[in-house]
Amino acid sequence: MSRKKHVVDLTDEERQELETFVSTGVHRAEDITRAKILLKADEGLTDGGICEHLDCSIGTPYRTRKAYTDRGIAAIHRRKPDRDYEPKLDGRAEAHLVALACSEPPEGRTRWTYALLADRLVTLEEIEFDSISEETVRQRLKKRPETTPL
Repeated sequence: MSRKKHVVDLTDEERQELETFVSTGVHRAEDITRAKILLKADEGLTDGGICEHLDCSIGTPYRTRKAYTDRGIAAIHRRKPDRDYEPKLDGRAEAHLVALACSEPPEGRTRWTYALLADRLVTLEEIEFDSISEETVRQRLKKRPETTPL
């Protein structure tokens, strides 16, 4: 009985798919590394042996094997398919943010801050969400240098 909790046992089709994935150089390096880890783990190498072959940290093979047992061959990709990556601000809300950033700052202030923009955007009646982070405001305005408040 194997001592490993997450055993990689690839089918012939999975092995062929991973070998093709590794041999074509159009994928992200970390995805290729994960595919190589699965191939080496299927060959029976230990995590330490895989680390020596692929020059990765000792935790990477374990996390990759665990992800393979949870998600199958899709584990070579970092993003989980069940996660929702939709942005909080849609086009209309972003337009309000840009217009707000280009307007005059509140009385008693010389310029807009990210915190002020976030607070004011939430209080607008046209936009419907409870809160927005300063980081979201910063990332959206980063694309437009003329609107950067700081």
